[in-house]
Amino acid sequence: MLNFLYFSPFYGFYFDPYYWMIIVGALLSIAASMKVKSTFSKYSKVRSMSGMTGATAAERILRSAGIYDVQIQRVSGSLTDHYDSRNKVLRLSDSVYDSTSVAAIGVAAHECGHAIQDQRGYVPLKLRSAIVPAANLGATLSWPLIFIGILIGGSQTLITVGILMFSLAVIFQLVTLPVEFNASSRAVAVLSDTGILYGDEIRDTKRVLGAAALTYVASAAASILQLLRLVLLYGNRNRD
Repeated sequence: MLNFLYFSPFYGFYFDPYYWMIIVGALLSIAASMKVKSTFSKYSKVRSMSGMTGATAAERILRSAGIYDVQIQRVSGSLTDHYDSRNKVLRLSDSVYDSTSVAAIGVAAHECGHAIQDQRGYVPLKLRSAIVPAANLGATLSWPLIFIGILIGGSQTLITVGILMFSLAVIFQLVTLPVEFNASSRAVAVLSDTGILYGDEIRDTKRVLGAAALTYVASAAASILQLLRLVLLYGNRNRD
């Protein structure tokens, strides 16, 4: 087991027996990131039989779903694609917007899945949007509160509040999982129903979206491990 030496004004020098949780979380996130990049790179070289670009496929999917109030825009970067529900904008990255690959079409369809969720009032998406402000606040304030609690003499109240704030960010990660998995399911179904992709192309797209889903799972796992570490670490110190 990995143990790291730390110092705090209240506790003095001590070993953190739970630091391995941070390392495991980091390794999971790195592995997931490498997986999605390698999978996207592989299938970005496979041209779709339809010859549609990511942007064209997105427009067709939105229209087939009866969505006419969502704009499609290009955004710089790679795999920076996202759906902005507040402004009704679907943003596709440079590696997706003009690409005719099955990977690009799959990613574009996934973002369209979020637009369809929005149109149909998908409850987990509405819940995620509702808790964004609280999650952002929790992510911003949690660590400062914990550190200040330690620095001023081990204030258990501040530390506990910090941990509770961090838990808001973890809850956001957990709510994100069904939203992302559902968007991918909708993407695969609509690509098949509309005939944008055929046969093995659907299989390839599932692999791309499956790899992308792993990044959300890894992120949630890393956050849960960090939260568990904080509870175990400061719970133990409090009992001491």
